[in-house]
Amino acid sequence: MIVDKIKKRESKNIRPTNKVDIPVGKWMKCDKCKEILYKENIKENESICPLCGHYFRMSSRRRIEQIIDKDTFEEFQIPIDTINPLELEDYEKKLESLREKTGLTEAVKCGIGEIEGKKAVICVMDSAFFMGSMGSVVGEKITISIEKAIEHKLPLIIFTASGGARMQEGMISLMQMAKTTQALTKLDKAGLLYISVLTDPTYGGVTASFAMLGDIILAEPGAMIGFAGQRVIEQTIGESLPEGFQTSEFLLEHGFIDKIVERKDLKTTLSKLISLNHGNYGGEK
Repeated sequence: MIVDKIKKRESKNIRPTNKVDIPVGKWMKCDKCKEILYKENIKENESICPLCGHYFRMSSRRRIEQIIDKDTFEEFQIPIDTINPLELEDYEKKLESLREKTGLTEAVKCGIGEIEGKKAVICVMDSAFFMGSMGSVVGEKITISIEKAIEHKLPLIIFTASGGARMQEGMISLMQMAKTTQALTKLDKAGLLYISVLTDPTYGGVTASFAMLGDIILAEPGAMIGFAGQRVIEQTIGESLPEGFQTSEFLLEHGFIDKIVERKDLKTTLSKLISLNHGNYGGEK
């Protein structure tokens, strides 16, 4: 009893002598290999894990920096605001919170920029804002971008990253599928190039509309692409899905996409496709 009391008293007086000070927010865990990685190293490596090659999701701002020539991107100033047709109190609070956190007003950035000297209309979705879900503003911004491409006779490139339609806006969110599809029909009739670049994740109403309507459909390695999630599909059909189902590699094998392009090669690939399809058109120098 006396010995136990002495041990307890001694343990209270013990203080750590070597304290490790790890800066908060400087490290992140890879979802694939589970290693702890320094964020700055990930950023310098095009947001790819240097150990296992896993592709981290990229913000719209970083994507624009990677793909578009420096100081050439002019974002469309579209004076429309997100609506709340179902009058959900939590929806408006969530929108305010996300705008403050991400610095974005909505889940897509659209504008005109140059890719190795070639002009194009570019839309970049951002999964950090409501999981890139497509509501009325996202659908309208993409539709206006398509119309701008027709007006200026420029190729259109859309980077998708979405969980699907934004159900907080009910039927209005689903209407964006038809609206964007109709706009792309006009683009096609104008004889203009549309390149769709599928990134992780691309699901739901986005997949069922403009994401899969490209003249050329590219995808990043390992991107998850589909309509419904795997668990929902398995529960519906009562069967297990094949290994790798809904990955970009699976879709390429089954003819749904044209090519998987590594992130480091994406800018050059887009530039070459614009040149091969339209020669000097699109602002090539």
